[in-house]
Amino acid sequence: MIASAQLNRYRQIALAVRSERSTFFMAALLVALGVPLVGPIVIILALSFNTAHEIFAGEFLWGLDNWRVGFQDGRIPEAVFNTFMVWGLEFVIAMPVAVIIAWTLARTRIPFSYPLEFLFWVAYITPGGVIAWILLLDPNTGYINLAARNLPFVDRYVFDIFSVPGIILTGVMGNGIALKVMLLTPAFRNMDAALEEAGRVGGASSLRTALRITIPLMISPIALVTALQLMRVFQSFEAEFLLGTPVGFYVYSTLIFDLVRLNEPPLYGQATVLASITLVVLAFIIPMQRWILQRRRYTTVTGAFKPGLTDLGVFRWPAFAAISLLHAFLTVVPLGALVLGSFMVRSGYFQIDPVFTLDHWDFVLSAPVFINAVRMTVILALTAGIFSPLLFSLIAYILVRTRWRGRFLLDSLIWVSAALPGMLTALGLLLIFLWTPGLLLLYGSIWALILVVILQGNTTGVNISKAAIVQVGFDMEEAGRISGAGWFTVYFKIWLPLLMPTLLLLGVLNFNIAASTTASIILLASRDTITLSILALEWAMPGVLSLREAASAVLIVIASITMVTALVARRVGLRLGVRHG
Repeated sequence: MIASAQLNRYRQIALAVRSERSTFFMAALLVALGVPLVGPIVIILALSFNTAHEIFAGEFLWGLDNWRVGFQDGRIPEAVFNTFMVWGLEFVIAMPVAVIIAWTLARTRIPFSYPLEFLFWVAYITPGGVIAWILLLDPNTGYINLAARNLPFVDRYVFDIFSVPGIILTGVMGNGIALKVMLLTPAFRNMDAALEEAGRVGGASSLRTALRITIPLMISPIALVTALQLMRVFQSFEAEFLLGTPVGFYVYSTLIFDLVRLNEPPLYGQATVLASITLVVLAFIIPMQRWILQRRRYTTVTGAFKPGLTDLGVFRWPAFAAISLLHAFLTVVPLGALVLGSFMVRSGYFQIDPVFTLDHWDFVLSAPVFINAVRMTVILALTAGIFSPLLFSLIAYILVRTRWRGRFLLDSLIWVSAALPGMLTALGLLLIFLWTPGLLLLYGSIWALILVVILQGNTTGVNISKAAIVQVGFDMEEAGRISGAGWFTVYFKIWLPLLMPTLLLLGVLNFNIAASTTASIILLASRDTITLSILALEWAMPGVLSLREAASAVLIVIASITMVTALVARRVGLRLGVRHG
């Protein structure tokens, strides 16, 4: 009895110690993630009410002058309206096109459906769309506009890319269609064919069946994509910056950049007001997103699931041709424009002699800023590609496999961070670095950029990892524990090999995002830590010193890096994880 009581006492002490350790670790994790993810929100809201002349030094003066001056400027409410207008027009155009393409790829017998679907991934990870469309549709030197002038009914140009319609076009042709097709196609493929067969038995045509049965049943995934896209309202930057700034058209992100980096002296007060307004808007968007996700649910895969495809008949090859033509404008034409522009003496000037040259490539490859930008880009991309999946899988394991206190708070933190635009996070971190004496050394350093690229995409990464972890039974982990392995040994010897295909996917996505990102790091980068994407953005700006040809060469380098990485990772990924046969 005494021995049994002592044993129970030792067990209780061990459980208490383990509980204290888990609580301490969870608290440390919440602080470590909360400072870069939530800290910017607190700083921005606080500084928007600081009316001191110098907000980073001296006494904190509470007041509403920043808000009054900000609204008197008129650009702030206009920028918020422009942001929603651009997002709404892009969504209205891209969503119906994406739904039709996803249905065609997943529900019909179209030739080469899987290669066509993979090409949307290629279009998604290929950078340079904005600059490519500038080369194509510049009103004076754009290749398409120059070719159209040979037509008898065209006097000047057919399309001016430096306009709101130009911003819409680049958004739709950029990631607007590709991302939605990537998200919707798997959902359409998982629909029970028996539901469509019932419609055809009732005498409905294939088109009527698609409109009356397939599309309504797919409202749930369409609503999910809509909800996810709501979180991207404030995410865009490059197209609006390159195409809108020359004509005085500002959205949320470009106006913040103008107030903080282009204005002299920087108007931090007005920038924090604009960011605060964005936070208020996001406070309404997040509940709206959750309402969309939870409003309706449709089950399309059951125990009686029956796969099947619709026969398009004579329309199968026209459908294939239409999607192939779209791919040409999504990937081939933009890349071709970049390649052509990088070898022209002056982009769009075919009348000069000689027309082509290697001088731009020589200038780019020999420029010290380019060499440094390549180094910074590779460091950031490799860091994001390696450490982000490890961090996300660890957080997902804690959320799924443990009963630690604070898991709900950690999960909420991950979801809330998804609503924060990259420009807002960058502004908040910039203010933290400038406001905190001990952190001032991080401003403009590689460490600030590494922090941002590791944490960006955390919501997607954590939830994809959670889905993979849920699929693995508890017996795999218990076998390792019975063999005497500790938690770290089990995690690195069992979990990581099982999750490797998923982690590799996340690594490739994070690598490509980090290699091409601008909005999330442009406020934090200095001349010593400039990346290829920022360098291309600077050289592509319209003006006397515009270096579009050199910017095209830089984007070709980025595209080469990301494409080679994706192909190598895909080849390696096929050999990892669970293998059949």
